[in-house]
Amino acid sequence: MHDANSTQADADTGPKTPRTERGRRTLRALLDAAAQEFGANGFHATGITDITRRAGVALGSFYTYFTSKEEIFRALVSDLSAQVKAHVTPHVVAAPDALAKEQAALASYLQFAGEHQLIYRIIDEAEFVAPDAYAAHYRTTVARIAARVQGGVANGGLREGVGEVEAWAIAGMNVFLGLRYGVWNAGEDLNDVAQRANALLADGLRRRN
Repeated sequence: MHDANSTQADADTGPKTPRTERGRRTLRALLDAAAQEFGANGFHATGITDITRRAGVALGSFYTYFTSKEEIFRALVSDLSAQVKAHVTPHVVAAPDALAKEQAALASYLQFAGEHQLIYRIIDEAEFVAPDAYAAHYRTTVARIAARVQGGVANGGLREGVGEVEAWAIAGMNVFLGLRYGVWNAGEDLNDVAQRANALLADGLRRRN
């Protein structure tokens, strides 16, 4: 049965926004189940009933929030991006300067990747299943990094001219370090990994008098 307390939204804008705590729990359960199913089996081998079964949600409730498997996949990519941001941001905010912020961001991202290893399969598959969501994931990630490094330039901690190119380079480094030390971790010290990677940034980004 559809939840009458959910708002109607256009299918292209993502999931409908629940207005009750029960609705929020249902939506969360669907997204978490989708992450497990898509991450383990891939987009094409996963059916809507697989997601609802894992979530413990009635099929009709799925259609309260999503119109298709494609729509929940897109919403999942956006949700994973939001989860990364929510996990990393407090560590970044607490760091004292621009270079420390990048080290904190990487260390916390490595931890997140280790705890959410399926994110790599889902994001990689999004390149083909939902290329716009795939691009948005990386563009918003890089935008956050660019804002941080540009803030470091403004504060005098980083050299002039640092911007979008450097932000994409940092993002690329973080993605592959997350794969190696988050997903493929063999017991390495994540803080040490972040510190060593940050030394590369320090040599390349620090302002020289």
